[in-house]
Amino acid sequence: MTTANDDLCFALGGGGARGAYQVGVLRFIARRYPDLQVPLLTGVSAGGINAAHLANHTGDFRTKVEDLVSLWSSLSVDQVFRVDGPALAKTLIQWGVQLTLLGGRRYGPRARGLVDTAPLRKYLAGALGCDEKRLCGIHENLKSGALQAIALSTTSYSTGRTISWCQGREFEYWDRANRKGLPTDLTIDHVMASAALPLFFPAVQVENSWYGDGGIRLHAPLAPAIHLGAKRILAVSTHHKRTIEEAAIVDGAEYPPPAKVAGLLMNAIFLDLLDQDASNLERINGLLELIPEKRKGHLRQVGLFVVRPSVDLGKLAGEYEPRLPTLFRFLTRRLGTKESKSSDLISLVMFQHDYLSKLIDLGEQDAEARADELDEFLRATS
Repeated sequence: MTTANDDLCFALGGGGARGAYQVGVLRFIARRYPDLQVPLLTGVSAGGINAAHLANHTGDFRTKVEDLVSLWSSLSVDQVFRVDGPALAKTLIQWGVQLTLLGGRRYGPRARGLVDTAPLRKYLAGALGCDEKRLCGIHENLKSGALQAIALSTTSYSTGRTISWCQGREFEYWDRANRKGLPTDLTIDHVMASAALPLFFPAVQVENSWYGDGGIRLHAPLAPAIHLGAKRILAVSTHHKRTIEEAAIVDGAEYPPPAKVAGLLMNAIFLDLLDQDASNLERINGLLELIPEKRKGHLRQVGLFVVRPSVDLGKLAGEYEPRLPTLFRFLTRRLGTKESKSSDLISLVMFQHDYLSKLIDLGEQDAEARADELDEFLRATS
């Protein structure tokens, strides 16, 4: 497929290990359209990793996705964060000291996350083939015209604003009350910062400030794509939209364990907002249809296609939870991960080979089930 796609953007959302689902959707698209041109990319959290890979890889679309599938298929928990006894014990001691000592005094290094993500940095650096200064493939793709722009979103722990780091063609950078777009040459630090799940993963220092997962305050997850100039957005969510019947099921009458509460918070922060933003975009599109062209000003209609899981990925994670590393599983169960029917919290850090492979297969199946709709959307020209 080589139709004009100057206005097409892939918007890849967050969800930790759930990012493997996005890879499955991409695998179906690449199999059906091996030469597809995707000039605009936005990503946040795990979606930021996927977007960075697509933007940095210099092969055709099918080769990019095949390599991305290989990376996720071979991923394991210990390649994302350290799960050995000494590492986890050290972190627990640091947190214990930090939480129990009084007077605000510091005794030794401060805890910077529940886990050490040094393995993920090493894995991504090798996978992306980058140096400390920039992701070299992005520069090559921009120069050749294969890529027009990419934006990776992070959250500034200094200001609380969403900062979208953008690299690409000239466009109007944005500055709103809670979000801002900044030009940069993307590096491994930007990717790591975008994927730094709050509390779980340590924050990352970028340009003398500390940043974490871009989904924390990204109230308008489709906004970066629109700012980059997209007129068509294919968004891949990792959030299963429950039916009324599913929502009515009561998950026990006992007091909710910490894992249940944390899972709901994670859903609210990282997964629910795309649905709200999509609804807002559809309403705006409807209003713009009623406005004469000469009165629309800078506003434009933006086509949107959302692919999402057909099943609850949290419930699916519960089936694979017994295969987590022993000590890590012990710690998560203390939070009550076995007391809920949907292990939303576990699904974010379930970097198990079999679970990731299942998500990739599910993503491919869900995309294939909507093949005709995808055809119509991808073949549309501006």
